[in-house]
Amino acid sequence: MTARGFTSDNASGVHPAVLAALAAANDGHVPSYGADPYTAALEERARDVFGPDATIFPVFNGTGANVVAVQALLQRWDAVVATVDSHMVNDESTAPQLVGGARLLTVPSEAGKATQELLAPAFDSYDGSVHHARPSAVTLAQSTELGTTYTVAELEALTAFARSRGARVHVDGARLANAAARLGVPLRAVTTDVGVDVLSFGGTKNGLLLGDAVVVLDPALAEPVARLRKASTQLASKMRFVSAQLLALLEDDLWRRNALRANAVADLLAARLRERGIEPVYPVEANAVFIPVPPEALPAVVAEAPVLAWDARAGVVRAVASFDTTEEDVEALVEVLDRHLRAPRPASARRRRSGPPEARFPASVRDGPTGAQDGAARR
Repeated sequence: MTARGFTSDNASGVHPAVLAALAAANDGHVPSYGADPYTAALEERARDVFGPDATIFPVFNGTGANVVAVQALLQRWDAVVATVDSHMVNDESTAPQLVGGARLLTVPSEAGKATQELLAPAFDSYDGSVHHARPSAVTLAQSTELGTTYTVAELEALTAFARSRGARVHVDGARLANAAARLGVPLRAVTTDVGVDVLSFGGTKNGLLLGDAVVVLDPALAEPVARLRKASTQLASKMRFVSAQLLALLEDDLWRRNALRANAVADLLAARLRERGIEPVYPVEANAVFIPVPPEALPAVVAEAPVLAWDARAGVVRAVASFDTTEEDVEALVEVLDRHLRAPRPASARRRRSGPPEARFPASVRDGPTGAQDGAARR
C-alpha cells in the first residue's frame, strides 16, 4: 500500500494552499484573540458564503464546534435530539454532557439520516414535566456518519418540523463540503437557505492543519456563541493561524474542489467494488465507502489495508477518501481486498482498467488540486 490510506480524511496532510496561507500569516505581530486582519477577512468572506447575517467563530476542532454550537441552542434543562448512530452520540465521548451540559435524546435513523417520523416520538413523549428534559434542538450531520447526504428538500422539511415543535436546528458539518459538492449547491443552500440556526463547519477533514468553525446563522445567537467559545476553552489566542486556514478554504471555492476530488475517488472505489460483485453497505453520497467483508476476514483486512474496522460483528470496514487520494491508491486498496476476499476480477473489469485514463477518472478530478505546484498557482 501507499502512504496515503483510507482510515479517515483526518489522516491526510495539509493542502498546499492552506500551508501557503499559514506561512503568509506567520509574518510579524498582529493583535490576539481574533482582533487581526485574517479573522476580519474571514468574517467578510463568511458573509459572502453563508449570507449577510452569518457570523463565523473559528475553533480548534470539531468536538469544540459541536459543543459550543449546541450549548447556544439549549437551556440547562433542555435536550438535543440526535440519531442513534450520529457522531455527536458515539464519538464525542462525554464532551456534550461534561463541557456543554447537554442531554442527548436518540432516535433511530434510515441509513444515518433522520426523518420527521423518526424524530416525532422524541417530542411526542415529552409531557412538560420538570422530571424530564425538554427537547429543544435537533442536530443533523451533513453528510451523515454513514456517508449519506440530506437533500435540500429533506433539510427544508426537517427544519420546518423542528420549528413546528418549537425546536432549533444545528448541523454537524464536519463533511458539509462533501455534501454540498455532491448536491452541486453552494454551502448556504444546505444551511442558511433551509433554516438552520447554527452550523459546525468542518475544515480539518478537507485540507486544513487544524481548525473548524461555528457559523451562526441566527444573529441572536452570535453573542452567546462568542461567550460560550471562551467558556468552552475554544478561543485561540493566536487565532490568525486558524482563521487564515479557513479563509484559504473558503476563497475561490477551494472547499468545493477538495470535496469534489474526495467524492470522485469514493465513487471510483465503489465502482471497482461493484465490478467484483461487492455492493457498498450504504449509498455512496459523499466521500465514504462502507465495505462488507466476512467477519472472520475483517482482522486480516484491517491489518493490511488502511481502512477502519467499522463493525466487526457485522463485517463492515470504512474507507474514506481525502482531497489528495489518487486512483493508484484505490487500485492498491482493491488489490488487497481481492487477496483477502478472494473475489475474482471479471475480464470486463480488467479490460476497463487497461483503457485510457479519462475513462476511469474524470479529468477535472484527475488534474485537481493535489500538489504544491497547483496550490501555488491558484494562490
